[in-house]
This record gives sequence, C-alpha cells and structure tokens, in this order.
Amino acid sequence: MKGILLVNLGSPDSPEPKDVKKYLGEFLMDKRVIDVPLWARILLVKGIILNTRPKASAAAYKKIWWEDGSPLIVLSERLQQKTQKQVDYPIALAMRYGSMTIMDGLQELVDKGVDEVLVMPLYPQFAMATTETIVVLAEEIRQKYFPKLKMTSLPAFYNNPDYITVLANSIEKSLKNKVYDHLLFSYHGVPERHIKKGDITKSHCKIDGSCCATASKAHEFCYRHQCYEVTRLVAEKLRLNEGAYSTSFQSRLGFDPWLQPYTDRTIERLGKEGLKNMAIVTPAFVSDCLETLEEIAMEGKEIFQEMGGEKFTTVPCLNDDDAWVALLAKWMNTWSS
Repeated sequence: MKGILLVNLGSPDSPEPKDVKKYLGEFLMDKRVIDVPLWARILLVKGIILNTRPKASAAAYKKIWWEDGSPLIVLSERLQQKTQKQVDYPIALAMRYGSMTIMDGLQELVDKGVDEVLVMPLYPQFAMATTETIVVLAEEIRQKYFPKLKMTSLPAFYNNPDYITVLANSIEKSLKNKVYDHLLFSYHGVPERHIKKGDITKSHCKIDGSCCATASKAHEFCYRHQCYEVTRLVAEKLRLNEGAYSTSFQSRLGFDPWLQPYTDRTIERLGKEGLKNMAIVTPAFVSDCLETLEEIAMEGKEIFQEMGGEKFTTVPCLNDDDAWVALLAKWMNTWSS
C-alpha cells in the first residue's frame, strides 16, 4: 500500500524559553542549516546563540502562539486533514525539527500497512536547509529502521504551472479591494555560500545579477534562481507592471553574507522613498509560521510605518486553501496511479 509523508519545518512544544532553546538547538545544529565544521557549530550554537537567543525567540513565539498551539503545526494539521479527504491512502504529518519527528511519521505509515511512501517536503523551492535536510534524514531513517520501505520524494515545485496559478490566485484574492502600490515578494534567506555549494556545474552560480536569468542545469538546485522565478511567473500571471513589485530575502544570522536585498532594509528603503501603501507575500512557505507572522507581519509593518509608510498588507501563505489542498491531492493521486 502507498502512503504520503508531509513534512514541514517544525516548532517548539511551547513558547516557553526552555522549549524554544531545545528546538533551536536541534534546528541550528543541523549541518545543512549552519554548514560549518562541527567544532565551530558547537561554539556558535551552544556557546553563543543558545545562551542569548532563546528568551527573545520565546517572546516572539508568544506574540503569535494560538490557543490551540503553534500556528505552523495547527495549519499543517488542517492541511493534512483536508487533503486526506481527497485521497484513498494514509497521509502522515511530520516536522524536520521538534516533537513530531520524521521517524514517528514513517512509523505511523508502516503501522498502517504502507510499503511505499512519497515524502513531500512542504517547500516550493529546493534548499540545503529545507528540502535537502528532510530528504536526507528520511532516507537515513528508512535505511536504518525500514529497509524494505520504498521511498521517493516530491521535487521542488516552484515553477509548476498549477502551483503558480494557485499561488497567484491566492494573492489576487487576498489583495482584492486592498490599497497597495508595491508588492514585495519576500523569501527566507540563506547564506550565499549555500547557493555556490549547490551549484552542480561548479562554475555557473556567481550571484552577480545575471546567472539566475541564464539557463543552466545549476537551476535545478539553485534556491536563489527558484525564488526569482516564482516572482517572475506570478508577476506575469497577475500582469504586474515593471517596478510595481520586487524580490527580497528575510532572516539572516551571523556575519556571513546572505542573499540580498534584505527584506527589512527593502521595507525601510521603500518607506523612505515615500511609498505609502505596500503589500508583502512570502512564497518560500506554504504555511504561516513565526517568520511570516512575527518577523514580516509585525516587525515589517513597524519598520514601514516608522519610515512614513501607511498601509502594510500581509498576504497569508496558502495554508489550507481549498485550491492548494486540491492541487496537493492531485499530485498525490498522480503519483499513486
């Protein structure tokens, strides 16, 4: 029997500092998130970050925490439940980090008689710190605990025409009757070295403004290209005028160069330039989370208004949107046929 494992990022068990510290420790010690030698990762994470960041992160989680739990977990569970109604085989939900482990998700499927599983990382774009770490860990667990289980994974779907249509329609619906003069596509940031590490040609990715627009096999694993391509395709679908939209990257850590332009500085610049009304969408995620609900919706709005901006509209992620659920079910049924 076939089965599906949906995998998202994860969340601490509660917004309390001790649970946030435990979660951050697991997340940041992943060598595909902070890709430095182990000794340096231990020094940075356990010696510095985990002694300074948990309280601030816990305060941020408390701002967005829902009565029934972590927004990311709740929204992912809703997505799973709605999709399950449209397919005839088991769908389990797991998180890369935290208590809802990939091991537990695979065990749940195996206990239901599944012998072939499709792992579906809930990220449109490929990145070391998202899709790759999920697929690699799932395969390690399969080899160790479920060697007879057949496993495949869903490739990045950033340029899938159906996905672009669903995303564009969701944005259009969310912004209907809203006042905005500029739409910012903000994606999760990664260190520039991740892009160059993922270059299978070893020569194409230069992050120089042109390589992402020049056809190459490297684009199959180039997060930067895939982000810009989502922006281009959605803008084309929505018939946005040149200059009425732009792309930026949020969240950065440490002193290494991360993908630019940075979202906070872009919002600040737009406000300083006199823009009064802007909207922002976060297509690196399919479910709203701390990054979208606090860093973008709250902190971004504060920055914009401090710079003289007025209306700051945040477009929700796809979450459990009916069209998105139907598309996921379509992919699942295509795989199983």
